[in-house]
Amino acid sequence: MPASTALLFDLDGTLVDSIELILASARHAFIGYAGTAPSDDEWRAGIGRPLLTMFREFADDEAEVQRLVGRYRTYQLEHHDRLVHAYEGIVPLIRELAALGHPMGLVTSKADWLAHRALEHVGLAASIPVVVGCDSCTQHKPHPEPVERALALLHAAPRGALFVGDSPHDVEAGRAAGVRTIGVTWGAFSREEMITSGADVVVDDVAGLARAIREFDAAR
Repeated sequence: MPASTALLFDLDGTLVDSIELILASARHAFIGYAGTAPSDDEWRAGIGRPLLTMFREFADDEAEVQRLVGRYRTYQLEHHDRLVHAYEGIVPLIRELAALGHPMGLVTSKADWLAHRALEHVGLAASIPVVVGCDSCTQHKPHPEPVERALALLHAAPRGALFVGDSPHDVEAGRAAGVRTIGVTWGAFSREEMITSGADVVVDDVAGLARAIREFDAAR
């Protein structure tokens, strides 16, 4: 077990503000769709789960699911670098935590290659070397497998780890894996939703996140 707390982070809505890109990509995907397209709120509720899972809730035919995913990806890749940026204060905090010796991993439902692209784009790839995306697991959040895989790659025990995320799916996965969870409120879900999800700590800004991590360290 590493001497410093192992820190696991969700990506979208936690480290990077990509919510508008996600919603705009979904809107584009459903243009011309014969069924009932989801509202922004319906799509937002699923953020944190794999893309195929989300599309299969709205389209029964697998060929149609693949068509929708293709349209989503086309828009997403075209606009990714323009619409994705790190939340204010996140990059210096993550770099500071890495310099302090915290082993760090990304646990995301995004495709692995796209998660790597986002980390490179915002300047966090060197600080978060372990990436567990939807290509790395057979089960996905809220199942604990992605969190457990990240812990294994970091050689970290659950009791010495924290998982930081912005969705109830993150909290459920973290709790099922036996790690402490920190819910942030600047992503896709409200403070009330994060409290209801059972997060051990809920924070409203990056300063609060840094403080919660320090307090966990001190209590170990």
